[in-house]
Amino acid sequence: MFDSRIHAYLRANAGSRAHRVGPFLASFDEHDAGPYRNYAIPDDGAVPTAADVELLVGAFVARSRKPRLEYLPGAAPRVEAALLDAGFAVEARLPIMTCPEAVAPPVDVALRLARSDADLRAVAEVQNAAYGAPAATEHDVARLRATAEGGGLVAGAFDGAACVGGGLVTPPHDGVGELAAIGVSESHRGRGIAGALTAFLTLACADAGITAPFLMPTNDAAERIYTRVGYRRVSEILHISR
Repeated sequence: MFDSRIHAYLRANAGSRAHRVGPFLASFDEHDAGPYRNYAIPDDGAVPTAADVELLVGAFVARSRKPRLEYLPGAAPRVEAALLDAGFAVEARLPIMTCPEAVAPPVDVALRLARSDADLRAVAEVQNAAYGAPAATEHDVARLRATAEGGGLVAGAFDGAACVGGGLVTPPHDGVGELAAIGVSESHRGRGIAGALTAFLTLACADAGITAPFLMPTNDAAERIYTRVGYRRVSEILHISR
């Protein structure tokens, strides 16, 4: 049940970027060729043919994007075999975690929701730096603004006037929203700021109508941070590409 709810959220989150390709919904970002912004989701219970998969590959190639999917195998258990037969390779299997009750750790920086353009730009800059991305652009700021104005949450950690951490929760669908892009400046790591931002955003979800926040840690260290805040594994997401 939770797998299907997350799939429904992912499809809704694609918005105007979504393109139907057989039993898949593909999402493309015309401004950003990064793999995490360009991927497809199969329909729940899909049984794709070889022709369906090649049609999907063609849609990515036509846009100069890497053919790639992010989905929960529990909701579409017969898709992975078809992708492997077509030459796809597994990138990662990541846990899906959700939080029944968040615990906020003490921290020596100020946490607040980012609503002004200045705060949104500061968060975009610290996130891009934390993830090794190019300097923040107006498109990055506009993306965060759309998150905040669309019913999601954007938060920053501030040491005096300097933004030293940031994160967000995407606008919800049926109460489901993704907590993502938690980043901390290199100078301030190891001080509990990532956990504090996670807890701050999670606790703010209720007022935003987000009843089922979830996240996907990409490594064991990140999972330990989220576990300390109160997140627990509930499922798994597959990243697979050709």
